[in-house]
Amino acid sequence: MLFVINYWLFKLQTTGNKVLANAESVQIKVKRFTLRLGIYRWLRWGIGLSLSAIVVACSPADLPQGSVALNSRYTDEQPALSGNAQFLAFVSNRDNARKIVMYDLLNRQFVDLPHLNQREAITESPSLSRTGRYVVYIASNQGRPQLELYDRVTQRSDVLTTGYRAWVRNPSISPEGRYIAFETSRRGQWDIEVLDRGPNVEPDIQDGSKSYRP
Repeated sequence: MLFVINYWLFKLQTTGNKVLANAESVQIKVKRFTLRLGIYRWLRWGIGLSLSAIVVACSPADLPQGSVALNSRYTDEQPALSGNAQFLAFVSNRDNARKIVMYDLLNRQFVDLPHLNQREAITESPSLSRTGRYVVYIASNQGRPQLELYDRVTQRSDVLTTGYRAWVRNPSISPEGRYIAFETSRRGQWDIEVLDRGPNVEPDIQDGSKSYRP
């Protein structure tokens, strides 16, 4: 009788060990499956994000025509407001290129700036005169930043620091467009200088206002 009891106890112990072994095997398989599922989801998310970036990079980003909102999904920075608060110039990454653009806050539309942005130059730090006729900015061509001025009437840019040996940055133009203040490294440190364009410069004035002549 004792032999029979010991036999069945041995069978029960053996069966229990097998059940525990099977349970551990199932648990390991579940962990492996969960890990593989997590890796799959991570890869799918990463591929989807990469494809989205490629689509954004390849999408056309020309400035919209007509009445449009100011902000977009592109990076815009360095805003400058005209003296009459109608025009806003800023640096934008639209059209897959870093350039200066102008927005008419009154009519809610972008303003064309022909010949201002050049393919070989990086433009930044815009500043506007009273009605936005004059746009002063920094243009870096061949690694040397230059102070340039754009006239929206003549649609041309002029370099104001030709032959200037120091580095320049952060220009600011007076409302009428005659004086331009900027930072310079001419003395081995950052100082402030003011450029006088002269008394013969056609001033930027509001319609009906008196011409400013110092």
